[in-house]
Amino acid sequence: MHGIPKGLLFAIYYPIIATIGVPANFAVIVILCRSKCGLSRCIIYYLVSMAVTDLLLIISAVILNRITGIYFPFSYFSITPICSLRIAVIYAAIDSSAWLTVAFTFDRFVTICCSKVAAQYCRKKRTAWIIGTICMLSCLRNSFLYFIFEPLYIINNVGWFCRIKLTYYTSPAWAIYDWLLVILTPCFPFILILLLNALTIRHILAANRARKRFRTPNNGEKQSDTEMEKRRKSIVLLFAISGSFILLYTLYFMTIVYVRIVNVSYFTGSDVSETTFSLEEIGYMLQLSSSCVNPFIYAGTQSKFRMELKNGLTYPCSLIVKLFE
Repeated sequence: MHGIPKGLLFAIYYPIIATIGVPANFAVIVILCRSKCGLSRCIIYYLVSMAVTDLLLIISAVILNRITGIYFPFSYFSITPICSLRIAVIYAAIDSSAWLTVAFTFDRFVTICCSKVAAQYCRKKRTAWIIGTICMLSCLRNSFLYFIFEPLYIINNVGWFCRIKLTYYTSPAWAIYDWLLVILTPCFPFILILLLNALTIRHILAANRARKRFRTPNNGEKQSDTEMEKRRKSIVLLFAISGSFILLYTLYFMTIVYVRIVNVSYFTGSDVSETTFSLEEIGYMLQLSSSCVNPFIYAGTQSKFRMELKNGLTYPCSLIVKLFE
């Protein structure tokens, strides 16, 4: 970020994320809810729920927090109660998005690697129950964040902006809560997705070797494997979603853990604190950008999704043509 003023970078970057992310995730929700993409209902449930949480994250974290803070710093969204509520909603959306990605990865792991129990596990009601539980627990866990802030300024008996209370740093209970937040998100989701993907890849490689030996005839000619071809798109979708999550969350994961362990203070003015602050901000930027990446993954890996998207984009034009015929 050297050579470019940080404020200018943020003022350009976050509006771009909002401009791309809001319509992209809204389009995903509409297209997937039509159930014409050739995906199972369980996959659709996960992808729609992930799109909803990503849309909520863009609205709360990017539009109402970053963009509003840059362009309208003294709006009503900066009043302390609203500021506290906004932060709690942001972290609840981050939690939900991360753990829904874990749930989707685990669902695909069961389908690919545990075929005997897949039929019992991958059901619509169970998937809806898992999604609802994740969202409810995320909201409950982060609701306590509302109570850790106090006004930064008091103007005409009205509290403005948010400042963490000193008791949050000195109370053992709040210290435990803070570490639980870090462990539950992003540590556990990051580690679980890495582990599940590693196990899935190992199973796929072993299965491919076994199927090649079984299906290759004595004359050495290979036969087409329709079953593996049918599962290929699902596997590509899984690795694309979980891979982008790992890639975009890596710096966020590393800096947030480092800040907690080293107990870095940004108010010392040292080069170390300045560098850590810059890395953490870049980590937040990458992490927030993950909320608008999935729609492009769906368009790149699912031909039927691209077809539905194309039909949706061309429908208004065809409607106008018909009106003037």
